[in-house]
Amino acid sequence: MPALLYIHGFLSSPNSFKALQVKDWLQQYRPDIAYHCPFLTVYPDQVQAELDRIVAEVRAQGEDLYLMGSSMGGFWCSYLVEEYGLPALLINPAVRPSMLMPEYVGKTLKNYHTDDSYTLEAKHIEQLRALLPEEITRPDNYWVLLQTEDETLDYRQAAELYRHCKLTIEEGGDHAFQGFERFIEPGIDFLAQHYQKA
Repeated sequence: MPALLYIHGFLSSPNSFKALQVKDWLQQYRPDIAYHCPFLTVYPDQVQAELDRIVAEVRAQGEDLYLMGSSMGGFWCSYLVEEYGLPALLINPAVRPSMLMPEYVGKTLKNYHTDDSYTLEAKHIEQLRALLPEEITRPDNYWVLLQTEDETLDYRQAAELYRHCKLTIEEGGDHAFQGFERFIEPGIDFLAQHYQKA
């Protein structure tokens, strides 16, 4: 059974709107695909360890693994693509989170969906910076969805980093990516094709 790992955004959770959309769609149309969406903290070392663990677990079972990620989840998808050669669908991905995060250092951060709270330290920014791919080395593994009116991230940064990848740039929209449900089925098809070509 292939597996899909959905990686939620910063201060989000498996209860994010897009994560639930993907989960519900798979249950209805592709129950043959196992769904994983772990609850992730904001601490990069912990997130990296959890994602590496899931990849190892799925690979040990000999199953294909698909990736989807939104915002900060898109950054983590890129880490897994570059590290393991997995295919990924990214939705308004964060490109340079280590440049955005310093403003959060030392402040109490609350999860949008739970009572969890966090405090970032300077070392966490350095951990993120160490994971940052300067260039994409596996462009064929990515499909990147961007909307130009993203109020949180500058879509042009992602358009530049992923310029050699499959890119869909829509005028308007927002950071949540309006109409994402249109891309779930073609996204799954794209991810599956990666293994069919192998």
